[in-house]
Amino acid sequence: MKNSFAVTVLPGDGIGLEVTPAALTVANEALKKTGGPALHFDEHAIGAGAYLETGTDFSDEAKASCEKSDAIYLGAAGLPHVRKADGTEIIPQVDLRFLLNLYAGVRPTRAIPGVPTPLASPRAADINFVLVRESTEGLFYSIGRGTVEDDKIARDYMVITRDVTERVTAFAFEEARRRAHARPTVAIIDKANVFVSFAFMRKVFDEVAQKYPDVATERLYVDASTLSFLSRPWDFDVLVTENMFGDILSDLAAGLVGGMGYAPSADIGDNHAVFQPAHGSAPDIAGTGKANPTAAILSAALMLDWLGTRHEVPSMVDASTLIHRAVDSAFETGALLTCELGGMSGVREVTNGVLNALKSEHG
Repeated sequence: MKNSFAVTVLPGDGIGLEVTPAALTVANEALKKTGGPALHFDEHAIGAGAYLETGTDFSDEAKASCEKSDAIYLGAAGLPHVRKADGTEIIPQVDLRFLLNLYAGVRPTRAIPGVPTPLASPRAADINFVLVRESTEGLFYSIGRGTVEDDKIARDYMVITRDVTERVTAFAFEEARRRAHARPTVAIIDKANVFVSFAFMRKVFDEVAQKYPDVATERLYVDASTLSFLSRPWDFDVLVTENMFGDILSDLAAGLVGGMGYAPSADIGDNHAVFQPAHGSAPDIAGTGKANPTAAILSAALMLDWLGTRHEVPSMVDASTLIHRAVDSAFETGALLTCELGGMSGVREVTNGVLNALKSEHG
């Protein structure tokens, strides 16, 4: 059993520089409670700030660190006003997915006690599902490959392969088994009634589903799924979808439980994984202390759970569980209300609230 883990830390831009230290502090405190292994951090600058300073947004040194580390923690990268010559933003987080073949974009969505939700139904408190977004293909495959012809026609194209679809679908079914939901269910979200590529994706999904007879299945068209997200999100367990659809639906999912400040995420492959809050760099509030570090903290908990499960280190899985409980305890009293919900609780207040709740937890 390993007694230490190397984590590449990429704080990035904007509020990433603020929420990353908060999340790693909470992770270390949780590991102390459970007697878990030490985390050794190797920090590198990436993103728009690095691009302005050095001419590259993702250095070879940073890439090498990511490739050899046990896990990667990313804050938030990119600034809207810093763009490449083709007009696109600086997005090294997407480069990471392609570099390390991180095909499973994991977006957990869970209602946190004490955090307001826009849904009036009392069942909103039961929201607890995982959206698995294929992260290396789909429409995002066209990044760097799109064309503009004579300033009249722009073309991007979508790619869906059997190999990646099989892997991301199997990942979703394994996640459903691991979650041990009362009725484990995997739903595919597509547009198989219109596009050949999605009809193919559904065909592969159906083939993989046959290997998991203990897990129920559901099939939703993406347009109809948006209605289900609003009318019955508490019925979802695990959902799997194409890259672009997942990009959109994961933001909708975050809105159900308080906003992007409460949305953790992970991009996972066979050998590597990146953990980051799903939000952006929020330059409008950077440096003000208003940033909500909850998503960053929960992303660190995802990292501990993944490392602990992958390397069979129960104390790391326990530390992840403690963090989730501490977040719930910190918010359920109503003492914390973050700025996106009209409150004044920012990085310092939320982090201290979670740390205080963590102290009272039993490892």
